[in-house]
Amino acid sequence: MSSVDEIELSELEQDALTEVVNIGVSRAALSLRKMVGEHVLLSVPSVEVLSRKRAAALLVQQSGDKLVAVKQNFTGAFSGGALLIFPQARSLELVRAVIGPEMPDSEVAEMEHEALAETGNVILNNCLATMANMLKRPLTMSIPQVVRGDGTDLLNQQQDDDADAGLVLFLYITFSVRERDLRGYIAMMMNMSSLLALKELLGGFIAETMDGEF
Repeated sequence: MSSVDEIELSELEQDALTEVVNIGVSRAALSLRKMVGEHVLLSVPSVEVLSRKRAAALLVQQSGDKLVAVKQNFTGAFSGGALLIFPQARSLELVRAVIGPEMPDSEVAEMEHEALAETGNVILNNCLATMANMLKRPLTMSIPQVVRGDGTDLLNQQQDDDADAGLVLFLYITFSVRERDLRGYIAMMMNMSSLLALKELLGGFIAETMDGEF
């Protein structure tokens, strides 16, 4: 049995995690709305646990080999590294969507790094803070970093000593602002023990939620 099989999420756990993350990105959308002054839609339609090799191949297959990501490490009851990933070809379009159409292209390019870091910080912080709150476990976040490369480069950013560390909680994300529809990914890289801890916390969250329905 592979390490991915051992921590495969049940349908109920996937539904619960998708719900928790969607609440997080909804809060991120409200924060981004304040930044851009326009309505922002964010959603996470699906969640998967993949090996890093499979996740990297999926990124290349769907988005090419030139990617840009905002990375933040997190520590707590479960630890790892979170990445908000977009195709590099769309990064300026994302920045333009966030800062508005009035700014000249030359200035947009100059602001790309800062705008990406801020956007990633808002989305990742809201997602992880919501997970922490709903699962009742605190998480500490690092400052955001902008990184570039192909899927393998990005997913190997996490320095792990564990032999079983090559697992990714892979979340598809849709992003709509200023009539631009963008697609990206949130990748949460965790070792086996962290994913098992998350799975246990999800079980507690599900049990508590179901108890509240009766």
